[in-house]
Amino acid sequence: MRRLREPRLPKVKPPERVPDVSTFDLIATGPEDGQQQRMKLGVAEQNLVGRTVSDGLRIGWEPALSREHVRVEIVDQSPRVTRLPRASNPVFFRGEPRDEFDLLPGDSFVIGATQFRLVKHAEADSSQPNRVIEEVRFESSQLRNIRFSDADKRIEVLTHLPGVIQLTRTDDEFFQTVVDLLLAGIPSAEAVAVVEPGSESAVVRHWQRRNETRGEVRPSTRLVRDAVATSRRSVLHVWESERAGLDQYTVTAGFNWAFCTPVSVPGEPPRGLYVAGEHEVPVGSATTTGRGAALQADVRFTELVAEIVSSLRRLSSLERQQAGLRQFFAPPILAALGEDLDTALLEPRECEVAVLFCDLRGFSQRAESQEDNLPGLLNRVSQALGVMTEQILRFGGVTGDFQGDAALGFWGWPFASETASLDACRAALGIRSAFEAEASVEGSPLAGFEMGIGIAFGRAVAGKIGTAEQVKVTVFGPVVNLASRLESMTTQLRVPILVDEPTAELVRAKLPRTEGRVRKLARVLPVGMERPVTVSELLPSAADFPLLTDGQIARYEEGVENFIAGNWDVAWQCLHEMPAGDRAQDFLAMPIVQSSRRAPADWDGVIRLARK
Repeated sequence: MRRLREPRLPKVKPPERVPDVSTFDLIATGPEDGQQQRMKLGVAEQNLVGRTVSDGLRIGWEPALSREHVRVEIVDQSPRVTRLPRASNPVFFRGEPRDEFDLLPGDSFVIGATQFRLVKHAEADSSQPNRVIEEVRFESSQLRNIRFSDADKRIEVLTHLPGVIQLTRTDDEFFQTVVDLLLAGIPSAEAVAVVEPGSESAVVRHWQRRNETRGEVRPSTRLVRDAVATSRRSVLHVWESERAGLDQYTVTAGFNWAFCTPVSVPGEPPRGLYVAGEHEVPVGSATTTGRGAALQADVRFTELVAEIVSSLRRLSSLERQQAGLRQFFAPPILAALGEDLDTALLEPRECEVAVLFCDLRGFSQRAESQEDNLPGLLNRVSQALGVMTEQILRFGGVTGDFQGDAALGFWGWPFASETASLDACRAALGIRSAFEAEASVEGSPLAGFEMGIGIAFGRAVAGKIGTAEQVKVTVFGPVVNLASRLESMTTQLRVPILVDEPTAELVRAKLPRTEGRVRKLARVLPVGMERPVTVSELLPSAADFPLLTDGQIARYEEGVENFIAGNWDVAWQCLHEMPAGDRAQDFLAMPIVQSSRRAPADWDGVIRLARK
C-alpha cells in the first residue's frame, strides 16, 4: 500500500471542552459526493475502522486505509483513537500524525482523503404530542389510486432494491442504502431514517439528511410507536411551523411534517421508515389536494419500498445459504473452483476480458404508462434482467453489476479464456433471441421490451469485493466504458448489438456462420473519447435472420469502405441494395444525402457523434 505525504493542515490549539456521558457517532466523509458513512460508538466495545473490517466502520472508497486501521474506545467517557500496528498509513489529528489521541464532539481526524468527525448521538423526540395539529392513518385502499408525477425516477429507485440485498453484508450497510434510495426517490424529503420503537424514545438505526449541518434527525417517539407498534400502518403528522411557542426540538429539526411506514420481517425487530420534510402543508390538506396529495404519493412510494424491503429481507438469508457464489459464476467455473474455495483465485487482478453491457429500451416511457402498477413493472424488469443473467451464465460468463434496468457480464476471469469474446457474442445472440421470441406473445413479461447490447474486449481489473461468504464481483477499466458506449450507440446506429473491432475480427475468424455473423457499420468518434473506433453489428445466422443474406452483408461492407474512403456515390448505390427493413443503412445514408453524395473536403472517414 502506498505511503502518504503529510497533508498541510493548520495546527490549532485544542479547544477547552469538557466531555459528557453522551454516546457518540463517528461520521466518515470521503472526497466525492455521496461518500459518507456513520457508526455509533459502543461504550463497551472496541470499535474498529478499516477497509474490510467485519464489525465496525468499513470504508471501501479509501485506498489509504488498511484492513483494520484504527480502534476507537470509550475511555473515561471520551472516545480514544488508537492507530493499530498493522496500519500502513498515518492518522493526522490537528495537522500532526498521531498514534493515539482523545476526541471531543466536533473533533476530527484524517486518513488519506477521508475525514472522520465525532458528533453526539442524540435520540431526543423531534415532536411533542401537543404540537401535532393534524394526524392521518393511511389505509391501503386510500393510496391505491394515487398517481405519481415522476414514475420513471421512482421505478429506477425500486429496481436498485434487489441489489441492496445482494451487495450489503451488514445491517448498517443495508439501512444506509435504503435511506439513500428513499432520499433519491422522494425529492421533497429533507431527511430519512430507519427507526425502531424503543422503551423510552425512538431508536435510530441509520439516518441521513440532505443538509447535515442543520442537525441530526430526531424522530417523533409518538409517531414511531403509533406506526410501527400500535396501528402497524403508515401514519402522517403535520406540525404548524409558524405556531408561537413551538417546542425547541421541532425548531432544531426544521421539519413541519413527517410520516412513518412500518417494515415487518419475521425474526427481526419491528422497524419503520421515517420520512420528514419542511415544505408547508396547509392544515386539513393532508388527505385532499395540492401538497397533501403529493405527500400521499410519497407515502405510497414508501409503502412500496417497505413491501419490497420486507420481502427481500425474508429471502436474503435463505438465498445466501443456497445460492452463494452461484449468483455470479456459471456451473463450470464453480466446478473448477471446487468445494474448498481458494479465495486467492477471486482476488482482483489485471487480465484480458470480454465485457457485455445490456440495457432495456423504452424503460422510462413504460414506467410512465404503468405508473399505477409499479410493482408489476418491477417484476417485468426483474424477469428481463433474469433473461440477461441466464444467457451470461449459460455461456460461462460472470455476472457483474446490475445498474437499474441494465446488466453487466464479463468473460476471461477468474480463468483466462481464448473464447471469451466468442462466448460473449453467443450470450448476446441468446438474449436477442429470447427477447424476440417473447416480443409478440400476448401477456408475456417481455412483450414490448427491446434491448441494446455492447461488447468490447481488452485489459481490465476484475475480481471480488467482500468476504468468502458473500462477495460482489466486478470489473474495472476502459473496456467497460467502451462496452457501455457501444450499447448506447445501438440507438443511433439502429441495430440491437454492437461490437468493437477486436471482437468483430475474432467472430469473422472463429465463430461458425451457423451461429452468428458480423458486418462493419462505420468508424465513429464517440463524445468524450479521443480515438475513433470501428463498430460492427453482430447478427444471427442467415437461417435465424433471413432478412440479410451473406451476399448483402458483403455488399453493405463494400459500401462502408467506400463511405470511409470518400466515394459516397458508390457507397450510396451499395446501401440502397439493402432490404427496406434494414434500418442500419439510415445511419450512413443521412450524411450522404445531406452532402449531395459528395464527401466534405476535409473528410477523414470518421463520423463524430453529437451525443452519447
